[in-house]
Amino acid sequence: RLFMAFINENYLKLPGSYLFSEIARRVNCFKQENPDAKIIRLGIGDVTRPLAPAVIDALHKAVDEMAKEETFRGYGPEQGYQFLIAKIIENDYAPRGIKIDEDEVFVSDGAKSDTGNFQEIFGLDNKIAVTDPVYPVYVDSNVMAGRTGDYLEHGYFEKMTYLPCTAQNNFIPELPKEKVDIIYLCFPNNPTGMTLSKEELKKWVDYARKNRAIILFDSAYEAFIREKDVPHSIYEVEGADEVAIEFRSFSKTAGFTGTRCAYTVVPKKVVAYTKNGEAYQLNSLWNRRQTTKFNGVPYIIQQAAAAVYTPEGQKQIKETIDYYMDNAKIIKQGLEDIGLTVFGGVNAPYIWLKTPDGVSSWEFFDIMLKEINVVGTPGSGFGPSGEGYFRLTAFGSRENTLEAVERFKNLKL
Repeated sequence: RLFMAFINENYLKLPGSYLFSEIARRVNCFKQENPDAKIIRLGIGDVTRPLAPAVIDALHKAVDEMAKEETFRGYGPEQGYQFLIAKIIENDYAPRGIKIDEDEVFVSDGAKSDTGNFQEIFGLDNKIAVTDPVYPVYVDSNVMAGRTGDYLEHGYFEKMTYLPCTAQNNFIPELPKEKVDIIYLCFPNNPTGMTLSKEELKKWVDYARKNRAIILFDSAYEAFIREKDVPHSIYEVEGADEVAIEFRSFSKTAGFTGTRCAYTVVPKKVVAYTKNGEAYQLNSLWNRRQTTKFNGVPYIIQQAAAAVYTPEGQKQIKETIDYYMDNAKIIKQGLEDIGLTVFGGVNAPYIWLKTPDGVSSWEFFDIMLKEINVVGTPGSGFGPSGEGYFRLTAFGSRENTLEAVERFKNLKL
């Protein structure tokens, strides 16, 4: 054979650039041509409010500890410090009657990392199902691994199972017609902002138990749930701890997008199988993966995350979440007032709007950018069923949110 370094050719199957890189490219081109335009960014789901005072205090204290020999810390446990894990269980699970052991919680630097990395512990011939539209990381990380086959012209990968979520089915995915092995679910959903009831979620847990499938449940927006009958954790459903992994994040909950902290719950009851039919705990495999490839989240960051669970921290982050959800209400109302059809914005900080008849998602992106200088995210970037939709986020400042709604009135639809 020729002597040279070979690439992982699965990377060449990825379509174009990562969605948000393409948005940034288009916005930068527009800015160069229109240097005086005041652009309002409601595209990428990044937060804008500062960290809560309780979190800042904890950060300062932890930094001071690192300055003294007697309280300095080096490597911490790869799975996370016990002081944070105990608070996670005590606050996020115990009040809902969910029993989780400390060695079932793994602290990480982000739900994006974990949802992207978790597929590594599965074999390459698993059949993957994703809702469509979907957070791109679930699909792209499986493409990189080589599970998906080729990219087809209509935007699908040949070996993946897509579960359409559109206005026609109230954005509730139907169970797959063919047998699948790994199912990615994200609720409250990014990008549509919609949720599943406990009864709907139970159907997925029952399917997974019956078919020995695994559910990867991304619960990054759990803190934004407002309605009473919406489950906050998949483990509220009986039997879910046998088939589901749950990903949670401090990014949107507490503004940690630049601070980086999240956690993943891997119950010891969840197993997958060798080709010979032997069962192995995913908990021990994930622990092996993390201890090999990850050195843990910094001590100062974990102290900051622990402060989220203090009474002051809880009060302060609730105020911030309320602020963003008020923004969501303002955007939803403003868009409905100009006659657009709007979804989401009730239990999630995302507004999912239907583009006007015949206007594609990227065309609508360009119209918004050029006519009113507001940036959103084209629905087609989240998958083929996102075509004809458009996502706006509620994470802007109140001033920018109100200004954007005023500008919407000038859209020539």
